[in-house]
Amino acid sequence: ERNLVTWSTMVEAYCQHEKYEEALDAFLRMRKEDLVPDLVNFASVFKACAGLRDLARGKTIHELLKRSGIKGNNMLGNSLLNMYMKCGMMEKAKDIFIEIPEKDVVSWSTLISGYAEHGFANEALNCFRRMQDDDVSPDEVTFACILKACGSIGFANKGKEIHAEINMQGLLGENAVLGTALVDMYAMCGMIDKAEEIFGE
Repeated sequence: ERNLVTWSTMVEAYCQHEKYEEALDAFLRMRKEDLVPDLVNFASVFKACAGLRDLARGKTIHELLKRSGIKGNNMLGNSLLNMYMKCGMMEKAKDIFIEIPEKDVVSWSTLISGYAEHGFANEALNCFRRMQDDDVSPDEVTFACILKACGSIGFANKGKEIHAEINMQGLLGENAVLGTALVDMYAMCGMIDKAEEIFGE
């Protein structure tokens, strides 16, 4: 007999392997068995909608979440925030961000990443400043996203500051994602020699 745990496991497994249509299909089949989704289940389904950039289904499932009476936590809030950001719904994403009870590094990084990805570099930089003002320490993902924002508007000085902070925290090492983000940022700012230096390292 399948229950909520077995269905949730299948939905999450599909998401982990980026089989987002299958994840949503499993969620629908679970609902047909009159099983009520829980917090973890909703978070996985929002991840699937984000992966597909499927705003219509995402909004429908969000309405279902509202009717369920489930109180959100950081995991659910971050998943919902990511879904709206990936779908380009900046204002809605901002509303969700405000509602997240305790904004952690994932919350801030998701917001910064969304702004950077959709070409809102200044908003990404403002969020980065606010994140630091709130004493939330950036991680590798945050730094990679903010470097992308700096590169897109040729903000080399801020990019250098962030590079120095990355070095100070000892995050670069053999981190290919951060290394690539730095090469990209310097190249986009026209600092080809510096980009080549980082590439060589």
